Amino acid sequence: MIPGDLRSFYDCTKDDLLALFESVGQPKYRVDQLLRWLYRRRETRWENMSDLPEGLRQTLAASLPLSLPEVANTAGAKDSTLKFLFRFSDGSMVESVLIPPSPALYGSLSKRKTLCLSTQVGCAYGCKFCASGLDGWKRNLSAGEIVGQFLAAEAASGEKINNIVFMGMGEPLANFAAVMKSIDILNSPWGADLGARHITVSTSGLVPEILKLADQPRQIRLAVSLHGATDEVRDQIMPVNRKYPLDSLLRACTYYANQKKQKLSFEYILIAGINDRPSDSRALAQIARSLHAKINLIPYNPVEGLPWQRSSDSSQQNFLETLRKNGVVATLRREKGGDIAAACGQLRMKTLAGTNEISSPSPSRED
Repeated sequence: MIPGDLRSFYDCTKDDLLALFESVGQPKYRVDQLLRWLYRRRETRWENMSDLPEGLRQTLAASLPLSLPEVANTAGAKDSTLKFLFRFSDGSMVESVLIPPSPALYGSLSKRKTLCLSTQVGCAYGCKFCASGLDGWKRNLSAGEIVGQFLAAEAASGEKINNIVFMGMGEPLANFAAVMKSIDILNSPWGADLGARHITVSTSGLVPEILKLADQPRQIRLAVSLHGATDEVRDQIMPVNRKYPLDSLLRACTYYANQKKQKLSFEYILIAGINDRPSDSRALAQIARSLHAKINLIPYNPVEGLPWQRSSDSSQQNFLETLRKNGVVATLRREKGGDIAAACGQLRMKTLAGTNEISSPSPSRED
């Protein structure tokens, strides 16, 4: 009997597979064989798994699907950022973005190739500047659908991804169980074997789930999408702040930092006239200093149909310099994929609207 939360073999942990194999009278070592095919050799065709008996392959093929999400569309940027639009078996689509190394941003971490993963189809949290929630929330992704994005992105790009951020479409902590299960699969030696410190979960500020995440044993990193250093600003652009205002959010962040013994990151999108004033930078510096947190400043990617505009280059630079003068470790993310609408949800939105003109399955990296 297959549990209802298992939609494909990529939803399965090792324990899930051990239970399945035991139910069909197979020895435990067969599980290790299958896992090697799935995650070391990245095989998706049963007939090629030569060390598994044919009868077992037939049984497994009849049990659960073995397929990665379809690459429905891709877009390549001048800076080599690569955006994927993935389609699942029910027709739902999400985006993942592969970001190349950036010495100016990451310094000693400049060899990291980062994949931003989606966790939901759409989003229910309605951040006023974001394209992900314009069409509302549709459903949560399963753990296997999250893992499938990672495997499909590596297959499509031909590149080894060594850093992942749950910062695509959706609020990761609103799909807590599936996200944690996907981390188990991606982090475990029998799975993708990706180091815990190369995994970051981003949240708009779900306080109870931050506390739960802090009590998880893995040393995964936390990034908080702050985008406002006062309740006044966050209330204006992030509805979640009305339920979890700054005071409660920062208390949860303090608990997380103390539990994990690691620094937090605050993501801060710079929106002209909304959160890029000198008073905003001073308030943000005070928050960052109190938590010994790092600030990642992100110039806003304008979204068609929304009124917000990117801060000017001079405003961005002044904001950064104010943070640094106040003793805060801060970076300003230079252009990453702006020419392909890299902000979460834009490629999906255009495709659903039938206005997208990008159709090449393998865009030139020299554009």
